[in-house]
Amino acid sequence: MGGTGIVRSELFLEHNPGAWHPESPHRLLYLHAFLDNHNMPGLVLIPPRPATQEEISLIHRTSHFERIAQTAQQAQCYLDADTQTCARSFEAALYAAGGLITLVEKVLDGDLDNGFAMVRPPGHHAESNQAMGFCLFNNIAIAAAWALEKRGLSRILIVDWDLHHGNGTQNAFYADPRVLYISTHLFPFYPGSGSLSEYGREMGKGFTINIPMPSRRTDKDYVAIFQKVVRPVAYEFRPELILVSAGFDTHVADPMQGMSLTSEGFAAMTYILKKTAEDLCQARLVLTLEGGYDYEAQTRSVAKVLEVLTGTTDAGKELALSDLPEPEIVAKVRKVHKNFWNF
Repeated sequence: MGGTGIVRSELFLEHNPGAWHPESPHRLLYLHAFLDNHNMPGLVLIPPRPATQEEISLIHRTSHFERIAQTAQQAQCYLDADTQTCARSFEAALYAAGGLITLVEKVLDGDLDNGFAMVRPPGHHAESNQAMGFCLFNNIAIAAAWALEKRGLSRILIVDWDLHHGNGTQNAFYADPRVLYISTHLFPFYPGSGSLSEYGREMGKGFTINIPMPSRRTDKDYVAIFQKVVRPVAYEFRPELILVSAGFDTHVADPMQGMSLTSEGFAAMTYILKKTAEDLCQARLVLTLEGGYDYEAQTRSVAKVLEVLTGTTDAGKELALSDLPEPEIVAKVRKVHKNFWNF
């Protein structure tokens, strides 16, 4: 079949943490409108299915699953200061995790070239027994664990370009050398984790690479990091699958006001990852939506990412192949990881 899979469902609009909340259904309404109004070739709609409790339990404790399940049909529940649910949030969270698993499965089977899961609630902050940071279940960690346990993969690369560090994803695989987790993020910032000194433990030492950065880094900063850290380490690790926590809250227009990326920067990062996946793992590349709170900026950026995934334009190519100066953080990351990787 081939093509770029898109996980989309009106159910994800039913998760509404409140009119004031930045993680709003409008994030997907804008994306849905774009898809409906632009006939982009190569996109394949993939209906989601709910993750099973067994699949959720690959990452989360039974008590956590039950806590989220108890919110079903309740008008509003506060799980922490900024993580709320409504009557259908539990159902949406099951379909978000299950939809990403379905997308990964189809990419592994060769039915799709790559894919983008337009799901919510997001997931990378969710810990084994704690919802936090707008996240209920850790979608990307669940999908990675599923690929390891159910499909027998032995090397998965997770790249997290969200503004915030993915504490839940890091902790899920902190001692597991089968998953290489690389995160670019604003530091110090919520949730407070993601320092250079966090690089894994036991057998997982070196398989967490944190790239903490000051505010207002640009397209060139991020792309240089992908050129000089992410790509060379990926070629050494040789993943069988690349997953991306695709947060768009690093955009210059985002109300989080942390970074200064544009849609071209997201396209260039995607271009590098796509070429890496083509070289190393049969083009197996799957992205899932995390943050992004300026609806128009997120939509423009996702559109550029989809152009790269489908190959319909050369979006991001020129920047991705540019000769860029090395940001200061690269030398610091290299020093921490000199005993683990050659880059």
